[in-house]
Amino acid sequence: MNDVSAVAHEGFTLLGATGGPLILGLLVVGVLMGIFQATTQINDPSVSFLPRLLVAILGSYFMGGWVLERCAKYLASAIERIAGGA
Repeated sequence: MNDVSAVAHEGFTLLGATGGPLILGLLVVGVLMGIFQATTQINDPSVSFLPRLLVAILGSYFMGGWVLERCAKYLASAIERIAGGA
């Protein structure tokens, strides 16, 4: 049962490490666009959508290989534990 919790812990750690930077970038852009909209009194949802979309696309493009590599290592480790019975 200890291995199950270890694999789950590694999975949540991986989730935070791989998803955290992208979510943090989207959060920062969202706050900055909110401040921009509040100061200019432009309340159009499309104004904040495009910068967030660009951050999501660029973040996925630049971090995609690293994320896939980390996920592949985690999956291989989990399969080894399952196959090894340990």
